[in-house]
Amino acid sequence: MLKIPFQLFLLMLILSGVSQAQNKQKPNIIVILVDDLGFGDLSCQGGTDIQTPHIDKLFEKGMKFNQFYANSTVCSPTRASLITGRYPDMVGVPGVIRTREINSWGYLTENSITLPDKLKEAGYQTALVGKWHLGLESPNRPNERGFDHFHGFLGDMMEDYYTHLRAGNNYMRLNQEEVNPEGHATDIFSDWAIEYLETAFQKENPFFLYLAYNAPHFPIQPPESWLEKVEKGEPELSKKRAKNVAFVEHLDDAIGRVLQALEKLDKDKKTLIIFSSDNGGHLPSGASNGNLRGGKRDMYEGGIKVPTCFVWENHIKPRSETDNMGLTMDIFPTLCEIAGVEVNHEIDGISLYKSLINEPQSTGNRPVYFMRREGGNYGGLCYYAIRDEDYKLVQNTPFEPMQLFNIKEDPLEQQPLDQNPKKFRELQNKLSQHIRASGKIPWQQP
Repeated sequence: MLKIPFQLFLLMLILSGVSQAQNKQKPNIIVILVDDLGFGDLSCQGGTDIQTPHIDKLFEKGMKFNQFYANSTVCSPTRASLITGRYPDMVGVPGVIRTREINSWGYLTENSITLPDKLKEAGYQTALVGKWHLGLESPNRPNERGFDHFHGFLGDMMEDYYTHLRAGNNYMRLNQEEVNPEGHATDIFSDWAIEYLETAFQKENPFFLYLAYNAPHFPIQPPESWLEKVEKGEPELSKKRAKNVAFVEHLDDAIGRVLQALEKLDKDKKTLIIFSSDNGGHLPSGASNGNLRGGKRDMYEGGIKVPTCFVWENHIKPRSETDNMGLTMDIFPTLCEIAGVEVNHEIDGISLYKSLINEPQSTGNRPVYFMRREGGNYGGLCYYAIRDEDYKLVQNTPFEPMQLFNIKEDPLEQQPLDQNPKKFRELQNKLSQHIRASGKIPWQQP
């Protein structure tokens, strides 16, 4: 048997103790990402025909971002930005990843370093419960991209929230194993999240739980009891709107169950929680984006501006707000800074930590880019937006001319600035350089 010198053994014990002490100081992390939530579809966001008490309470307990943007107008690209800290077209996901290759517009690059990869370096357990939507096959399944535990749905949308199928495929998994749970997917994901929390709290290391719901993405399918409740309480609502309201209120209740379970387990109040959406609400399905123009698939504010809050007791002031701009890709470096792990590779996001603790920070003085590539009526082409301080250049299909707006003076995007060709060209040139960088080929390398 190999004998370890006593001094070395003692040093190993000390280092192990230091490591455990450091881990105990790091917060547990839960990122809750919902799907297609309208900017006005929370009562804390001004929704007058909807009640979301559990999410409202979450916003009250932390900091609300008044200018937080999803990285894209649709699912996969935003999710790619969340787990890589990069613009989606920089990591191979400019559009929606789908079952049929002929209509799939992304492949997460295999060399991308993911958020769970980095948090594991900091000693975290990592888990994804719910919707993945960044790859159906190896090597782009959750357990291969940094998650120790995966209990959820590999695909994009469910065609039915009770059968959980997509194009006849069952994409429900427990790690690599196909599973066939019964019930509404929103309830199932909450149950699985609670099961994970009960296990994770039994271990020494802090955990990172990415809880991603399919709801309220269409088909709008609330449980019948929730729809009956809304129709009885608000008979003036249209059938379409009532179904959407019931769907979101059911989602709120399911999230509430997770938060209540966390409250019972998290006796030391050590969990950081982030809540956001992957894009704006889908107007044809009855969503509300408040008074913002446009919705899902649009580059107008209604398609990319999303309700977002950060909660961390004794660190982030309750009922606080910030006008600093944030994007989904900023979550990556923010969590890395909080976890104490260095980001020593190229990313596009910035840490919002100073904003969270009320230290001076300017986040709106950077140009930020939005893009989506799609087939069908879009012809496989991209369409774009760029925001640079108060100005925004935007198009909503590849075939329409770009429009320039001053978002500070015209937040509802009603008055195109046709009289400012200089600013138009300036933003157009900046956007062209992003497009050039995202499409780099060997002759462009330095």
